[in-house]
Amino acid sequence: MARALDVVGDRWTLLIVRELLIQGPLRFGELERGLPGIATNLLTQRLRHLQENEVLTQEPAPGGGTTRYRLTDRGMALDGVLRELLKWGAPTLPYAPPDATFQMHWLSQPAKYLLRDLWPHDPAVTLRFGSLADGFDLTAHKGTITVAPCSTDAKISATVSGPGSVLVALLQGGIDLQAATSSGVVIQGDSTVLTRVLPQPSIQVSGQCT
Repeated sequence: MARALDVVGDRWTLLIVRELLIQGPLRFGELERGLPGIATNLLTQRLRHLQENEVLTQEPAPGGGTTRYRLTDRGMALDGVLRELLKWGAPTLPYAPPDATFQMHWLSQPAKYLLRDLWPHDPAVTLRFGSLADGFDLTAHKGTITVAPCSTDAKISATVSGPGSVLVALLQGGIDLQAATSSGVVIQGDSTVLTRVLPQPSIQVSGQCT
């Protein structure tokens, strides 16, 4: 455990891994945008440290120019660690500072773990959380859920936006869809697509978001 923390226990390190798990290989500037508040020199240090410990590597970016960072197999293996941290940390969100930064693509990992395709015999549908600039596409198909960075080619049945803490409560089943929309969640398109993937308690239990 001590050796593992030597490698990934520093501030920002696992958040760098999170960005690469969610979005795939990224340029330095793309990583920096997903880590608001990190100093450029600190990000450089953390990337060098992770590369020295074979958590990530560099590869040529498409079209040449700058390189991109991508996770190695050892880096990808941290997915389970992040999943447990997500589960452990989710109940603390109501106590986050009101001005805490939220980026929609961060929600893709809890969405992947928490949501299920409740209507597996229906045709495949794709939801977009957020926008092309900051979001992800979630597809329900034959009983499975997949998430991916937003694609211009995706056929989107509904788009979801709203405050991060409310969306997390909705995805966890802590509030129902009516309470979520009363607390700022906006659905454009077919709302039944979202109902298809929400945890059962969110569909059946009424309540208010506090």
